[in-house]
Amino acid sequence: MFDWLIVGAGFAGSVLAERLAAERGDRVLVVDRRDHIAGNAFDHTDAAGVLIHRYGPHIFHTNSEQVFAYLSRFTAWRPYEHRVLAEVKRPVTGAAMQVPIPINLDTINRLYGLSLTEEAMQAWLAARAEPVAQIRTSEDVVVATVGRELYELFFRGYTRKQWALDPSELDKSVTARVPTRTNRDDRYFTDRFQAMPRDGYTAMFGRMLAHPNITVRTGLAFAEARQRSPFRRLIWTGPVDEYFGFRFGKLPYRSLRFRHETLDREWALPTGTVNHPDEATPYTRVSEYKWMTGQVHRKTSITYEYPSAEGDPYYPIPRPENAALYKRYEALADAEPDTWFVGRLATYRYYNMDQVVGQALATFERIQAQVPRVAARRVGTVG
Repeated sequence: MFDWLIVGAGFAGSVLAERLAAERGDRVLVVDRRDHIAGNAFDHTDAAGVLIHRYGPHIFHTNSEQVFAYLSRFTAWRPYEHRVLAEVKRPVTGAAMQVPIPINLDTINRLYGLSLTEEAMQAWLAARAEPVAQIRTSEDVVVATVGRELYELFFRGYTRKQWALDPSELDKSVTARVPTRTNRDDRYFTDRFQAMPRDGYTAMFGRMLAHPNITVRTGLAFAEARQRSPFRRLIWTGPVDEYFGFRFGKLPYRSLRFRHETLDREWALPTGTVNHPDEATPYTRVSEYKWMTGQVHRKTSITYEYPSAEGDPYYPIPRPENAALYKRYEALADAEPDTWFVGRLATYRYYNMDQVVGQALATFERIQAQVPRVAARRVGTVG
């Protein structure tokens, strides 16, 4: 008899498994229908010996000292500040060029052949911004900040590829995540803590799940695990609509398809990621892992990302009708006895990795307050 069955060995499930085992001495079974732990953060060495991320680049960043300190128990870190270039066509001339994204002072000066200062750029953007009475959509956010031309150049095509919807059809939260800067800061993120696990994400998850009271079974679906292993309580990190048999219909997601390539040269890109916001290019971005990992290798591996309507669920589509559908599932989840729904898929929200860790830690505190511990037992006895 396990005290907990946790479905999903990604951040949400693994953090909760570690806390329940280490702090309460509970017996935990973690299952995942994939053949590995670490969820979408799973990394491994490819055939050439280059460390890659199977599900596209995962860059860790957070402002939470609590989250960073917690994960630091299971990994040393390699400092890394991610930088991204966007390949666009220069206005007027149409010449292809790569400029920093998010838009900053250098982006504008290079695109338009200007020599603006920070103060002058503020005025330059203000002159191009279009008044929007009420900002509701992703298009509204960008047009009201940088104007129509930059919106078309950097955001419209990328968003249409990523979501298969025009920015005018998407909630404002989508493009609000990408800031516009008037200085020369070309970092993609500005969080206090920016680093990569020194030995990779999979190694970090392995240490997290190494507690003797945790049993991990990969390649095992929930339905089979439920039949094979008795348990007292459940933590579900998969799609909430799947848990309830899609009772009200499927919640819409966007997925991704990845094309991994190894090149017989040391470097391929000028920075960690290059975005392709034009609609003519079928992929949204290409990334090179050695920038992120610091690995020294005579070859390099890159990944192209192609948005897709089919495949594993990655991104909840932020539209009012989808939020309303989720609310119906949320009501079912709230009434489900002895079951906790945690993570991006279980709560139909887009979370960064650190936010999922924070949510899992907060969920553990609620469990501590609500669930009595089982009678004390010898650590290491499982199943």
